[in-house]
Formats: sequence, structure tokens, C-alpha cells
Amino acid sequence: MKELQATAHSLTRKGRELSVRVSELRADPETGAGELLGHILVFGDPDQECLVRIHSRCLYGDALGSQDCDCGPELDLAMDLIQAEGHGVLVYLEQEGRGSGLIVKAMGLRLGAQIGVDTFTSYRMLGHPIDSRSYGHAAQALSGLGLRSVRLMTNNPDKVAALEEAGFAVVTVPLLTEPRSERARQYMEAKRRFRGHRSMIGGRRWPARAVRGAWGAVRNVRFAGSGL
Repeated sequence: MKELQATAHSLTRKGRELSVRVSELRADPETGAGELLGHILVFGDPDQECLVRIHSRCLYGDALGSQDCDCGPELDLAMDLIQAEGHGVLVYLEQEGRGSGLIVKAMGLRLGAQIGVDTFTSYRMLGHPIDSRSYGHAAQALSGLGLRSVRLMTNNPDKVAALEEAGFAVVTVPLLTEPRSERARQYMEAKRRFRGHRSMIGGRRWPARAVRGAWGAVRNVRFAGSGL
């Protein structure tokens, strides 16, 4: 990741500056060639046990502000936590639509609305895997930064498993967000049922200690950013 230092700059978010360096995540990490799989954003000077978010692109939630999923709120909360500490890593993966792409995602949403099923069911009906994402390259990118232990901000057990299989020591930090619409609530419940995601909606909940720690950091950065 030779370009990291060459990209060093600062960005202003919620009224506060944060230093950031950026590198591409390619299919061949040794040569930097092949398909573009995403980007690594390094904030501040993270060390072992730093906060890490592995995030799959969601154009609707991340950029368009869709209230039908929890992708945008999760990314926003993860950045709040990184900003509260002043350092951390975001691995932003080009895995739209749970790895099937934006067109399949849109087709799944259309079919789901027509017959009243969740997108996991509609993907199956369309002949696509319900989730074809992988996180091995994200693990390699984190290793390339010299990290071996991280606090992973996620509700997705697959991400935790991928890093642990790659030899990382992982502490899970939950991203507890309230659904912003009934569609979001239904989607979060479907993720819990089909993929074992943790959430504030039914099923398994996060330990109270983890919840208190996460929300404490969020309160700090929000108060600082708002001037309260």
C-alpha cells in the first residue's frame, strides 16, 4: 500500500477534522493489479485493537439516504465511533446487493414488493445466492497495515468469522441502529433470520456491557460535533 502516505489529507465531518489516507483494494494485493474490489481508508494512526469497519457498498443507503435499510445508519455510526477515538480503519468493499450487484438488487426489491417477500427470498426466486459476499481480501488488507487484533464494528457474524479464520484476534463492537421505516425493520429482521445478524429487533441481542461502551463513544463524538 505504497500510495497510503501519498494520499494523506484531512476531511471535515460533523464539524471536526480527521486525517485520512486511502489505498485501493485489488484482486492481486501483491502487484496491485486486477479487479478493483474496494478501498481502504485509514483514519489517524491506528494500532492494534483499533476500530475497524468492513462495509459493503450500498448506493441507496450510503449515498441516497434510503430509509429502507440500515446500511447508511451503520456506516454513519461506525464513522462516529472512529471519529470519537481519532483513528480507525474503514474497508469499503464493492459488493453491492450482497455481492450480486445493483441490478439484481433492484430486481429483488421489485419482486419482493410485487409478491410481499423479503429480498433473501426474492434473490432465491430469481436464481441468485442470497449472499455471495466474501471478506478474505478485507482481511489481507488489514494484515497489510500490520494489524493482527481489531475491534470490528459489525452485526454480521460472517465478518467476524472471516477475520478470525485469517488469524485475527477480534472483539466485536455492535452497531445498534433503530429502523427508520417499516421496510427497514422488515429487512433487519430478515437479516437476523437468514444470516444471523444481531440487531435491536428480536432474537439475539448484544451484551449490555458492549452496548454501553458503544453508545458512550457515540454520545461523546455527537456532543463534540454539535457544540453541546
